[in-house]
Parts: sequence; structure tokens; C-alpha cells
Amino acid sequence: MIVKNKVVKRCCFGFIMPAVGKLVRMISRATNHGGSALPGKVVETLDPGFLARTLGSLPYGVVLISGTNGKTTTTRMVASMLRDAGLRVFTNPTGSNFTRGVVAALVQEMPVFGTKLDADIAVLELDEAYAVHFVNQIKPQYSLLLNVMRDQLDRFGEIDTTAKLLSNVAHATKRVVVLNREDPRISALSKDVLPSCKVKYFGLDESLRSMFPTDDDLHSDLHSDLGGDFNGDSRNLPHADVVLAKVADNKADFLIDGHRKTTSVKLRGVYNVFNAAAASTIVRAILADAAKKDATLAKFDDDALMEAISRVTPAFGRGEVIEVNGAPVELVLVKNPIGFRLALASDNPANHDTMIAICDEYADGRDMSWLWDVDFTCFSGTGVTCVSGTRAWDMALRLQYDKVASRNVNTNLEEDVKAFVNGDFSSDAKNAKRIYCTYTAMLRVRSTLGQIASVKDVGVGK
Repeated sequence: MIVKNKVVKRCCFGFIMPAVGKLVRMISRATNHGGSALPGKVVETLDPGFLARTLGSLPYGVVLISGTNGKTTTTRMVASMLRDAGLRVFTNPTGSNFTRGVVAALVQEMPVFGTKLDADIAVLELDEAYAVHFVNQIKPQYSLLLNVMRDQLDRFGEIDTTAKLLSNVAHATKRVVVLNREDPRISALSKDVLPSCKVKYFGLDESLRSMFPTDDDLHSDLHSDLGGDFNGDSRNLPHADVVLAKVADNKADFLIDGHRKTTSVKLRGVYNVFNAAAASTIVRAILADAAKKDATLAKFDDDALMEAISRVTPAFGRGEVIEVNGAPVELVLVKNPIGFRLALASDNPANHDTMIAICDEYADGRDMSWLWDVDFTCFSGTGVTCVSGTRAWDMALRLQYDKVASRNVNTNLEEDVKAFVNGDFSSDAKNAKRIYCTYTAMLRVRSTLGQIASVKDVGVGK
């Protein structure tokens, strides 16, 4: 009787949690206090079992996506593809990738009073450290582990520590773990996967490997720029289900089980297209399993997969384009040296005005020393129109060492964004513009642009 009463009380308490979360979100947004994860923090505190209880009832379980670079874009792609296949998908679209961010997204999607989530499967982006806390509460059916790079050294330490965190995810996964064969620390996690769980890989064609250095390549004395022969053929690479074979203009070629498929892409940057190979690999694995329960899902073949990729648009701040004063303003998130270098490799600065916004809040990582591992000489001919953010002067100094002119250096990010997009720093307000920004800088840039242009509300707070 005592056990039964506890179960009844827990169910009744859980019944009101969505209402509590929605109320907290409404108050926080009205008062501009707290971010998108605040409702989740409150609900987690009041009902620690809410996350596991809610996600544990989904027919196809949980897909966990983690790694240093590309989590938000890849999560968006996987969720979009699975929806196109016919599944009802719950995801955490704001990029708030702590467990409380997932809880916040849950209470937003659920009815005001209820314990049922209207979804078949959850596709969740998790921070590398918080992924460990997540798998302690609920075991994912599928995991996709993208890469490990030096990022937020003050939080994670060196990348071997990050790889160790992700090994816990690999070990906790029940059905399929998808790994990046091009990243030796990620591919090595195959040894941590349970015997009952399958391991699959995604990868790159040899012709593209020089564009994707590993962290070890970045610090090799033999290679000083992205043109070096990174990731040569000496490694005995495992077979990859999906390989990115070619990227040209707005098209990409993939090798899927050895068959070449071509699709158009709306994603900006070769690094985002590589994420499509990762997303395709895990989607194929999920649908192969799901089709055993629902035969209609088998109709979503590789051609349908390519069509789904062609429809995916960039996640907020990840190549997102916002029109301001009749001119496109592209936001590019940068948060570690390889990510920044890959973003620059996809850029022709002569085609637009450039702004760099660097902040060092907790979500960015306090340690900005990684900026010295980025080669900025691509700006030597054009200079950088504006450098802003709390670490503007550090960024300007870094550019100076690469003989890059910084024409406007300030720390008031909001004022600088308005001046930059209004053309105050250039000869023509109609010039296309690109803003490279760290995470919290990106949130502030979007908020500022939202005051003068139409900016999609993705629920990330002010």
C-alpha cells in the first residue's frame, strides 16, 4: 500500500510539471531573466525523475548526439530526416544541450497537464559532459558521436578527457553507435561499445581529408595550414556506411554503401555537409530497425534520404542568414580552432564585410588562447571591418600578428552590431555581411538584430 501511494503521488506530481515549466518560462521571458533552460532547472529540482519517466515511454527510444563540433546542425538534420520518413520526433532545437535544457524543451512540448509526450522518438543534442549525466538516467537506443577537439579547456581539460566522457555514452547505448572514422579518438570508442550493440561509421573521401584536420594534425610540426596532407592513407580505416565524396557549389556527392548519390544542399560550409553524412548514417540505422515494427518506413530509401538533406536549412547562428536593410547578414558560430579554420576555409572575404565578435562567458569557455591556433591570413587583403565583444582587443591583437587590419575595435557589442549592419563602418549599407561569433556573442547579435529586422524566435532567450 505504501509503495502504491508513492507511485500515485509521483504520477500526480509529474502531471503538473509541464504547467510549472510553462509558467516559469512565461515569467522568465516576460522579465528577461534566465535562459531557455531555466524551466528545466526548476522542473529537475522539483521532480528529478521527470526526464527518465517521460522519455522512457517513447516507442523508438532516444537518439543521443554529442561531440565538440556540429551537434546542433546534425541534430536538426536527423530530426528533419526522421520527420520526413513519417516519425513523430521530439528534439531540443535551441542548442541548450544540458539535461535541464532537454527538460525545458519537454515541458514546452507537452500539454499543460499531462505525462504523455506526443512523439515516437527523441533526437537530443547533449553537451559532452552532461551526456554522461543523461545516460545515467536513461540509456539511449542510438548514439552519434561526431568528434573531439580542444574546446572550453577550462571546463573539459584536454581532449583525451572529452573522449573519455564520450566513452560513457558509447558504453551506455543499447542498439547502434555511429562513430566518425576520421577522428582517431572517436573511432577508438568502438572498444567501449557493448557486444549486443552495433557499431557503424561515417567518413570522408580521401580527396577531402586535408580539409578536416584532427586536433593532433593541428599541432603537428609538419603541417602548418589546412593545405597540409592531414589524415593520410596510412591509417587502416574501417568501412563507412556513408562517405562524403564531393562538395561543389550547392551540391554534394555521398557514397552510400558504395553507391554514389548526388543532392543539392542549403547548408553552408563543407563542415556542415560532412555533418549530413553523419546524420544519414544514423538515420539509416534507425529506420532499418523501425521498419521491423512499421513496414511503411522501409519506403524511405537512400534517394528519399538525399531529398531530405536537400531541404535542411542551417540551424540558428550556424550559417543562418538574416536580411537587414535589404542585405544578407550571415551568422557563423565559432568556438574552437578547427571549427573556426573550417569556417574560414569556406569563406571569400572579398565578397562581403566581415565582423568578428568574441565573448568569454561560461558558455563560450573562459580560455580564449585557442584563437592563436587559427590562421587569419585570409583577411590580409581585405582586413576585418569590425571586431567586438568582451575580448575584442585580444582578437584585434591576434589579427595584428597575422598582419590583418582591424578597422573598428570596440567592446560594446550591441552598438557595434547596429553600426555594422547599418553600414556605418563601410561605404555601402547594402553590402553582404558575415559575422563570426562565439556562442553568447551570437545570442546577443541575434537579439540586437531582432530589434531592427525579422529574426526567427527559436526560444533561446535574450
